[in-house]
Amino acid sequence: MPQKPRNKKQDKDIDSKIAEVRESIDRTDNRMLELLNRRARLAKKIGELKRQKSQTFYIPGREEEIFERLKKENKGPFPNNSIHPVFREIISACRSLEKRLRVAYFGPEATFTHLAGRQKFGHSAEFVPERSISDVFEEVDRGDVDYGVVPIENSTEGVVTHTLDMFLDTDLKICAEIILEIKHNLLSYEGELSKVQRIYSHPHAVAQCRNWLRKHLPGVNIHEASSTAEAARMAAVDRDSAAIASEFAGQYYNLKTISNSIEDLHHNYTRFLVIGTEMGPKSGKDTTSIVYSVKDRPGILYEVLGHFAGRGINLSKIESRPLKERPWEYVFFAEMDGHITDKDIKDSLKDLEKDCLFVKVLGSFPKLRQEHQFLGV
Repeated sequence: MPQKPRNKKQDKDIDSKIAEVRESIDRTDNRMLELLNRRARLAKKIGELKRQKSQTFYIPGREEEIFERLKKENKGPFPNNSIHPVFREIISACRSLEKRLRVAYFGPEATFTHLAGRQKFGHSAEFVPERSISDVFEEVDRGDVDYGVVPIENSTEGVVTHTLDMFLDTDLKICAEIILEIKHNLLSYEGELSKVQRIYSHPHAVAQCRNWLRKHLPGVNIHEASSTAEAARMAAVDRDSAAIASEFAGQYYNLKTISNSIEDLHHNYTRFLVIGTEMGPKSGKDTTSIVYSVKDRPGILYEVLGHFAGRGINLSKIESRPLKERPWEYVFFAEMDGHITDKDIKDSLKDLEKDCLFVKVLGSFPKLRQEHQFLGV
């Protein structure tokens, strides 16, 4: 049934109500700003107290605790999945008043690793691109930056072996993990599919979009780039080309989107590690990562796994890597649920040392590989 046309008085009443609501919004915004400044002052006070005790400024478990508590306290209608990005930036800005963190990452600018770092540390951190994963480790080890962000594994492409190998050569610790959903977009200067004569991207990205490319751009030459971000930079100066890269890279290099989410398999995630000089305290939902090399004798792997199984410790991951200086000898990287301070884990590692040439703890950190993380929260 058609609505009756409103008269001028009704329109005036609605305009008056809109003005009242806007005034209420302005007052609420002012109150929020007042509270943000109060939080900032408290953050500065915390920073001063930490300096007196020489404590670390960044505690990943504390941040995750804040996010989870706020989600539980939220009664709506503010969406729960917006709490993390909003408060991440609030925490980042307040933390910068204690100390502006310098974070190295596997670059160049606008890579997925850069995006992962921003997701973890917020916009108020200073991000330093590095040419290689080795360079990230070296910058953190020298103390030139506070933390580093490196990729460790992809849900479809598997483990990043270079990152694993670097843990054998340094004493750096894993402080946190970041889970990032990988979405590939086709980007170009013109933003038109019909004008694409060349495609730039990293080989992994091309492999993940092979079916889409075969269907929509058959016969178009594909050129390898060192990263998806580098592909976006190349496409920005080559107007007949396109890049397979992230939305973030497209924004960074002022490219237009031809098509979103062209990856063949959705639910594609990459896991990144935050590395630093110290591991964090227990958060209650932790993962402990270790590397070890076993003595060569029959049944040794069975015995090693038994140290954990006998105490009910869940091994969530195990990966082997060859020892470069010893042909046909291997090291094993393993991850387990729990913190290094847990009695069962400490006892298991003591028993493990009896059967190994060496055991090295890489870190204990808050575990994020849970269902809600894969929903983009």
